[in-house]
Amino acid sequence: MFESVLIANRGEIACRIVRTLRRLGIRSVVTYTDADADARHVREADAALRVGSYLDVGDVVGAAVRAGADAVHPGYGFLAENPDLARACADAGVVFVGPPPDAITAMGDKIRAKRTVAAAGVPVVPGRDEAGLSDEELADAAMEVGLRDGAAVLLKPSAGGGGKGMRRVEDAAELRDAIAAARREARGAFGDDTLLVERYIDRPRHIEIQVFADMHGNAVHLGERECSLQRRHQKIVEEAPSPLLGTGPDGERIRAAMGASAVAAARSVGYVGAGTVEYIVSADRPDEYFFMEMNTRLQVEHPVTEGAVVIDGRPGLDLVELQLRVAAGEPLPFGQDAVAFDGHAVEARVYAEDPGRGFLPTGGRVLLLHEPYGLGIRVDSGLHEGAVVGGSYDPMLAKVIARGPDRASALRTLDQALASYTLLGVGTNIAFLRSLLADPDVAAGRLDTGLVERRPADPADGGTPEDVLAAAALERMLALETPDPGPWDVPDGWRLGEPAWATWRIAGREVRVRGRAARAEVSVDGGDPVRAAARRDGVTLLVEHAGDRTRFTCAHDGDVCWLGRDGRVWSLKETEPLAARATETTAAAGAVRSPMPGTVAAVKAADGDEVAAGQPLVIVEAMKMEHTVTAPVDGVVGGLTVQPGAQVALDEVLAVVTPKGDL
Repeated sequence: MFESVLIANRGEIACRIVRTLRRLGIRSVVTYTDADADARHVREADAALRVGSYLDVGDVVGAAVRAGADAVHPGYGFLAENPDLARACADAGVVFVGPPPDAITAMGDKIRAKRTVAAAGVPVVPGRDEAGLSDEELADAAMEVGLRDGAAVLLKPSAGGGGKGMRRVEDAAELRDAIAAARREARGAFGDDTLLVERYIDRPRHIEIQVFADMHGNAVHLGERECSLQRRHQKIVEEAPSPLLGTGPDGERIRAAMGASAVAAARSVGYVGAGTVEYIVSADRPDEYFFMEMNTRLQVEHPVTEGAVVIDGRPGLDLVELQLRVAAGEPLPFGQDAVAFDGHAVEARVYAEDPGRGFLPTGGRVLLLHEPYGLGIRVDSGLHEGAVVGGSYDPMLAKVIARGPDRASALRTLDQALASYTLLGVGTNIAFLRSLLADPDVAAGRLDTGLVERRPADPADGGTPEDVLAAAALERMLALETPDPGPWDVPDGWRLGEPAWATWRIAGREVRVRGRAARAEVSVDGGDPVRAAARRDGVTLLVEHAGDRTRFTCAHDGDVCWLGRDGRVWSLKETEPLAARATETTAAAGAVRSPMPGTVAAVKAADGDEVAAGQPLVIVEAMKMEHTVTAPVDGVVGGLTVQPGAQVALDEVLAVVTPKGDL
């Protein structure tokens, strides 16, 4: 076994690998960039080496050599599926914890991968995948594989994934424009506009098989994971085993066939190590499954396999340990007959994003962090209090994994864990995840890859409840009250005869409080007064409002009060009345604000330009996502001060568009 391993990654996966290395008594070395100098993975590893970029093969291998590492573990993302890293490690005499470079190359090209596995007898989606298909040939192929008969087809780039360059076409009249658009996006994303075309599977489910192979010719599968809950081709919730297959004899038969097919795919390229073969499966016909691609690395969702699979009846499977042992030349310590499911595991990904704003990235400093724990709960996280979540990297912050004896109990445990997850200072999707788990189709296991997109907007995102606004105002009163106040020390709350109303402007709404925080009346937006009270207990704010008692977690960042309850979080900005009126005046004039914290990628206008409503003004980029900010009204641009490369905050005013009639 190795004595020292360099982890060429960051965040939660780096921390997760460090845990296994520590348990095995192996020295852990991590890489970090300037932006990650205070990151959790840097704090937890035995040693940390600075690199200019996580994507620089020379930097990573050079760090491994300097650290005296025996091996490099790439995690996932970044260089994990880059054959150049595997080759550079071999050249430097360092073991790459992953498959041979030729296997990475073979599976990295969708056209080559599809042909390779088809030759090994693996079922593939009907379509055409010859390299260099012209627009005319793609159009003919689309008609042949289903469009002529009214079935939809899917245009896919050969060189990459993540949904970029992918187009679903249902109408032959739209085919030419779709091909052109898919080529443009694929060329921009991957530098390669090669396309393939496949029959579109209606109501598809995304089911993947975990495979493992060693250097001695042994290969096994570790069952399947269901990954159908996705948004924009990005997985949100994963589980094992798949509810589509279940545990009955038909499911076991399909599972065995899919597993054997996945092992055949791995053997077809001389695979070694951990890999995942992904299938698209008909929701109505689970017997009908087709190869999509093979991920030549550890998957984000690997914890659900670790939580649900037992070897010879024993739990505690550690896929990272298995990766290390195989990379060190050891044979797999078990055969296929030893693998079985026991219970159910489900994982939810916590992202720095705002579901109420179309899932745009968020950011900020972690002010308060209490991650869930308990029986059946696991959290893989890269967070710590004080950590800054910026726009340089992927928005995934953590994963919450729950295990139970059956699917229903695992889902309940996961929901309870998410309800107790406290993260203040950064907007997340935790409340959305709870809403998704409560969906009747999710609870019943009626899943497909379009379910999330079809769901209506979450009513929880419809505004800030009055009791939350009251809590913020009462918390502010508590902060200003002195231990033994005289009448002049109470914040705007005393006059001859009776207490006066104190007025706060919170999240753009008027909140009035009369009395001390321990015994007060609260009125929101001129409504009838309601009896309310609040007291602090550490980071907990105990609030009574209209007879209901609630516990909030609370933290402050300047004039922003963060409140959390049951997985929901509110970021409430307090403004003085005069400042609030000035803000409202600016908004009425056509203020253009940044929809997310990030970097200005491009500026499309200048002061004095006449623009039309909807015309692009500024492009903001964060966490691999670009968002175009447009003019809200017809008018003239003014107050445009940002330049490309500038850092902007959420809701920062980028410019003001004044209607011409108001000039």
